Amino acid sequence: MNPADLPLAEAAAQLRARQLRARDLVEAHLERIAARDGRIGAFVALDAEGARRAADLADTALDAGEEGGPLLGIPVAIKDLVEVEGQPLTCGSRIFADRVATKDAAVISALRRAGAIPLGMVATYEFALTGPTFDSAYPPARNPWNVEHITGGSSSGSAAAVAGGLVRIALGTDTGGSVRSPAAYCGVVGLKPTYGLVPMEGVFPLSPGLDHLGPLAASVSDAALMLEAMAPGSSGLDGLGLGVRGLRIGYARDWFADDPAATPALVAAMDEAVSVLSMLGAKIRLIALPDYALAEAAGAVILHAEALHLHRKMLADQLDGYGRQARQSLAAGAGLSKADMARARKAGVSIRAAIDSVMSDCDVIVTPTTLAAAPPVAAFQREETVWTAMRTLPFNLTGHPALSLPIGFEGGLPLGMQIIGKHRAEAMICRVGAAFEAATDHSAQRPYFA
Repeated sequence: MNPADLPLAEAAAQLRARQLRARDLVEAHLERIAARDGRIGAFVALDAEGARRAADLADTALDAGEEGGPLLGIPVAIKDLVEVEGQPLTCGSRIFADRVATKDAAVISALRRAGAIPLGMVATYEFALTGPTFDSAYPPARNPWNVEHITGGSSSGSAAAVAGGLVRIALGTDTGGSVRSPAAYCGVVGLKPTYGLVPMEGVFPLSPGLDHLGPLAASVSDAALMLEAMAPGSSGLDGLGLGVRGLRIGYARDWFADDPAATPALVAAMDEAVSVLSMLGAKIRLIALPDYALAEAAGAVILHAEALHLHRKMLADQLDGYGRQARQSLAAGAGLSKADMARARKAGVSIRAAIDSVMSDCDVIVTPTTLAAAPPVAAFQREETVWTAMRTLPFNLTGHPALSLPIGFEGGLPLGMQIIGKHRAEAMICRVGAAFEAATDHSAQRPYFA
């Protein structure tokens, strides 16, 4: 097996047994990037020499018998919104084309303490606003399953890098679904932790009331391991092998099944996934969640109002530096009042309480991540706005942790299921995700590369 394809736990074990050297692991990743990323466009800046130096330091520590952190010697890709000292930080915008980070974000410091090796920066939509776009700092990343389709956003490069086998783990941000929707579209795992679990210091904000940091990974266990490194003291690995027998799973089928945007393939894949969980011993019951349209509207008000507040001065000074879609997205906040924000926040409190009430009788809730497979890139090259239907934003509004993982395909493109847990219950959603993953082959499937 190519070292770049080793699950993190196996790679870590081989590194500690000195059956694999960190320098060789880094070189395997760099070779993979050289061979594949020309078609995918995930990386926008590659720090090959810095990664090699870090790998040599890891090898020195391992040769000396040091235990090191759980990710010692493991390469990771970083979304181009997160400060990595000495690396470009364009945020996908021409406005920041020459910007270089002068320090590490808090999450990068945590990953370095765990031994992870940043390989470079991967693509994002401009300021994480909307996309894909074709007039920003770099071309959009492409979906490795079919490069004529989008990756989802805004952690587009993170998902593409993992799906394309360029890395096993990547760091993303999620304000309305930007870890989970790219994970679903690209057939990988995406984990949005509980709000506030991972510090946002050193990450360019989109909407501070909704922003989260989370891992995208090739498997649930990889995502859980990375989360524990990002937020020491958190628990993602506890109970991964315990299965789901006896667990109570609420299936929010009415939340999506009758939506015209939900494709028959998606509905069938969700029903089949829930059937698998039932056969594994989980207790399934249908549940009703708060009105999705209300939750999405409240979240959108907060997102657009906070985004405009953050960008107002730059818009005044450098309007022409923004791409068309970024300007349009920010303009949506212009008509919002303080009263609108107050109503949106009040609705958010009510929706959180309603979901907490439902979860008092459930261990987890399951819904789709998106309501269809990834749309074609060509649809976004026209002037009109394209809407991608998701079921993600309410859990940014309420702060509940949510995990997206693959459940099948539609037209050769992946579909994803979302597992939502109680606050700080990342271990439980990872436990359910790992049980499903072990019982199916969806997460094991990867795009073909000649």
